[in-house]
Amino acid sequence: MILPIIGYGHKGLREPTEEIGPDYPNLEELIENMYETMYNAQGVGLAAPQINIPIRMFVVDGSPIEPTEGEDLSNFKRVFINPVKLEEIGDSWPYEEGCLSIPDIRETVYRQKHITLRYQDAQFNEHTETFIGMQARIVQHEYDHLEGTLFTDYLSGMRKRVLKTRLNKISKGNIGVPYPMKYPKG
Repeated sequence: MILPIIGYGHKGLREPTEEIGPDYPNLEELIENMYETMYNAQGVGLAAPQINIPIRMFVVDGSPIEPTEGEDLSNFKRVFINPVKLEEIGDSWPYEEGCLSIPDIRETVYRQKHITLRYQDAQFNEHTETFIGMQARIVQHEYDHLEGTLFTDYLSGMRKRVLKTRLNKISKGNIGVPYPMKYPKG
C-alpha cells in the first residue's frame, strides 16, 4: 500500500523517534509499504518519520542511482532498524540532495565520506557496518530523519532565506507531486 509522505513543516518530521522490537505490530507489512511508497515516489530512501510513524527505521535502495567512479549501488537495498551512529569520518564532499518530504528543491549538502552504524535488519539481526561514498550519503540523509534533521538544516542562513517562499508553498500544500502527501494544518 502506498502511504502518504508528510511534507516540509509537518511536526512529524521533527518529533523524537522510538526504538522498536521484534514484536512491533505488522512490521513486515510496514516495511513492504515503505518500499512501495518509496518506489512510487521515485526515491532511494524513506524513513518512518516521513510517513508520520515516529520509530527508528528507514529503508533504502540505491539501485536507481547511476554507477559513478566504480561505485555500484545496484545491490544496496537494506532495512535499518534502531540504527546508532558510531562514527562519521573523512573529508566532507558536496552533492546535490533532494527529499521526498521537500519536493522540487535540490541543494548542495556537504557530508563526510564514511559513516559507521550499528543497526538491526528486518529479522533483528545486529550489524555494525561502515558505508562509504554514495551509500554513506544515503544512510546519513535517512538517519538524519530519525534525529528530526532535514537536509535544509545544513544550508546557510542566506540560502534558507532564498528558499523560504518555496518552502512555505510546500508547507501549505501548494505544490503538485505525483505521489500522495500530507501537509501541516493551517
